[in-house]
Amino acid sequence: MESITNKQTQITLQSDILWLEAVIETAIALYFNNENEYKSIKELKLPDIIEEDRSGYAQILRRYNLVFEERLMFIMALIRHLKPQSLDLFLIKNKALETEFSEFGGSKDETQHGFVPTLETVCFLLGGANNIEIRMAFMRIVYENNNLYKEGILEAKKQPVELNEPLQLSEEFLGIIITNKKYVPKYNSKFPAEEITTKMDWDDLILETSIKNQLIEVKEWLEHSDLILNQWKLNKTLKPGYRVLFYGSPGTGKTLAATLLGKAIETPVFRIDLSMIVSKYIGETEKNLGRLFDIASSKGWILFFDEADALFSKRTDTNTSNDRHANQEVAYLLQRIESFDGLVVLATNLQTNIDEAFLRRFQNTINFPKPKYRERKILWENLVSNTFEVEEGQEVLDTIARDYELSGGEMINVLRYCAIRAANKGEKKISFTNIMTGIKREYKKSNKTFN
Repeated sequence: MESITNKQTQITLQSDILWLEAVIETAIALYFNNENEYKSIKELKLPDIIEEDRSGYAQILRRYNLVFEERLMFIMALIRHLKPQSLDLFLIKNKALETEFSEFGGSKDETQHGFVPTLETVCFLLGGANNIEIRMAFMRIVYENNNLYKEGILEAKKQPVELNEPLQLSEEFLGIIITNKKYVPKYNSKFPAEEITTKMDWDDLILETSIKNQLIEVKEWLEHSDLILNQWKLNKTLKPGYRVLFYGSPGTGKTLAATLLGKAIETPVFRIDLSMIVSKYIGETEKNLGRLFDIASSKGWILFFDEADALFSKRTDTNTSNDRHANQEVAYLLQRIESFDGLVVLATNLQTNIDEAFLRRFQNTINFPKPKYRERKILWENLVSNTFEVEEGQEVLDTIARDYELSGGEMINVLRYCAIRAANKGEKKISFTNIMTGIKREYKKSNKTFN
C-alpha cells in the first residue's frame, strides 16, 4: 500500500512540477514579448488531482481547495525542496543594468544555492510586474486572511505578510508531504514538549468511580465536540477548547489519565517542558508560549502542563515592576488558553496553588487522591498477580493493601525492586520480604514512619 501511495504522490507532484515549469516559461516569454502560444498563465489549467491519490500532498490540495494563486504559491514553496533547477530561469541577468531583474523577486539565502522565490516572484508570474490591477489583486489574496498562512502551510517572518517574504513551507506540511503521515513535532526550542504515550488501557486506571466518571466526561467532550459545536451550531455559545485541572499527590495517576485521554481519541499528548517556557527576561515567557500555542493550534492535540505552578500560580500584588510583569504574563496565558481549540490539562499537587482567574475558566477540576484500600488491592493484584507468584501466597497482597498507604507510582517502584530481585534468582517469584523492603524504601523517601 505504501509503495502505491508513493507512486501516486510522484505522479501528482510530477504533474504539478511540469505545470509550474510551463507557467514560468510562459510568464517570462510574455514579459519579454517573446513568441508564445498563451496570452496569460491562467490559460495553463491547474493539474487534476488523481482520485485514487491518498498521499499527504494530494490530501492537502483537496482539504484546502486552493485557488489558482494559492496553488502557485504552494508549489513554488515546495519546488525548492524537489527540483530547485526549475527556478534557474529567474537567474538571468538584466544586461542593461548588469544586475538581477528586481521584478522577479527572490531573496538571498547563504545556506542555499540557486534562486529563492518570494511572494514577489508569484506576483511577477501572474503578470503583476507592469500591471497594478493584477498586483493589487494578488496583494489582497495574500493579506486578507490567506489560507496558506492562516493554516500554517506557509511560514512568514512578518505579519501582515509582505511581497518580499520568502516562500517557506512549514516543517509540519513539508513532513506530511514527505512521509504521508500526520505531523508530530520533535522536541525543540520552538516546541519544548515531548509526546507521552502508554501501553496501558482505560481499565488500568484505578480510581474511585466518581473521579473516573469526571474523566469520562472529558473524553466524551473530545469525542463529540465537533457534533456539538459545528453540526448543532453551539459554537456561537460555547468555545471550542476544553480546560481541566488535575490535582493530587505525585504518583496518583494524573499523567496516566492525560495520556489515556489522548489514546482514547487517537491524538498526541504533549508534556510541556516549563523550564524552557518560563524566562526571567521580560516578554520572553509570552513569546515562548505564543510559539507553543501557534504550533499546536487547530491540531486537536492535548497539551499537558505538569507541575503547572510555575506558570499558573496565584497572582501577586502590583507593588513592583516585576509584579506587574507577572500579571501581564497571567493575562496573556488566560487569553491563549481560552482561545486554544484543543484540550489543556494542568497538573499540580495542590489546587490552592493555582490562580483563581484560571480556575474560573476551567470546565472541570479533578482531584486525584491517594488510593484507598479497595483501589490499592486492585492495583497490587494488577501489578503483581498478572506476572509474579508470591512465595507466601497471593493472599498477602490483601494485607499489604490494607496496612500500607501508597500511591500507584510508589507501588510501581516497589514492583521494579521486586522484579530485579526475581531476575537475579532467574524465576518469576517474589517474596513478602522483597515487597516489604520495597515499601520501606518508598516510606523512607517520603519521610513517613514505617511500622
